[in-house]
Amino acid sequence: NEDLEITKAISDLAPYPSRHRPQMVCPVSKDATEDLQGATNPSKAPALVEQHLLPADQAHVRNQMAKYRVPQRSGDIVMIQSEHTGAIDVLSADLESADLLGDHRRVSPPLMAPPCIWTFAKVKEFKSKLGKEKNSRLVVKRGEVVTIRVPTHPEGKRVCWEFATDDYDIGFGVYFDWTPVTSTDITVQVSDSSEEEDEEEEEEEEIEEPVPVGDVERGSRSSLRGRYGEVMPVYRRDSHRDVQAGSHDYPGEGIYLLKFDNSYSLLRNKTLYFHIYYTS
Repeated sequence: NEDLEITKAISDLAPYPSRHRPQMVCPVSKDATEDLQGATNPSKAPALVEQHLLPADQAHVRNQMAKYRVPQRSGDIVMIQSEHTGAIDVLSADLESADLLGDHRRVSPPLMAPPCIWTFAKVKEFKSKLGKEKNSRLVVKRGEVVTIRVPTHPEGKRVCWEFATDDYDIGFGVYFDWTPVTSTDITVQVSDSSEEEDEEEEEEEEIEEPVPVGDVERGSRSSLRGRYGEVMPVYRRDSHRDVQAGSHDYPGEGIYLLKFDNSYSLLRNKTLYFHIYYTS
């Protein structure tokens, strides 16, 4: 009875045709009509074939996506809403200069070329010579880390170092700070431990998960690896037996950090003799 009533209602509308009334078209007859039009109009044939290659859902999605345009000019924005939190992020069209990762995720520094290192046995002659020169000898106290900051020189292409100690070994490593050089003066920084030194270096920066400091005998693992370029990790060197020497080509403008680590020693101070210079 319901089917008969619906059929009757539709038949009652038939005497009043209108060109604006929605037409009920069978999908089969519609496809057949489009095929016939494509055969008679060659210019629309490629579009017709492309539609047949895509499922109906994919074609619908593609048609919807075609309504949106990618931002091209400065000032255009893209708004992205999270499905979980509902938060909305606004991204600028200037993607190259935008900090998309935030301040807490920084780009890692480029890898450093390995240094050239060697030793020579004339320890007594080396210490006797430097003992007479000014600012070539210092004492690294127990539990301390001494950092010698050596800026790159405009006339130089390579930094060189030589050092030795009295009676006991010492930890040594080299890092590179990618920062503009305002002065070519060599400065010395002393901290009570490698952990405190890292805190001083990062006091103006927030670190969510600081990297723990490792054993100097196995190579120090500090937060300096994430901020600075690592030329050579901190290891204990037999500087009381042989003069430790090395060099490294400038990777660019910046400041070398030569670290003498005595943080592992609880009782002994280390007398350090060092010579740092540049070559062209």
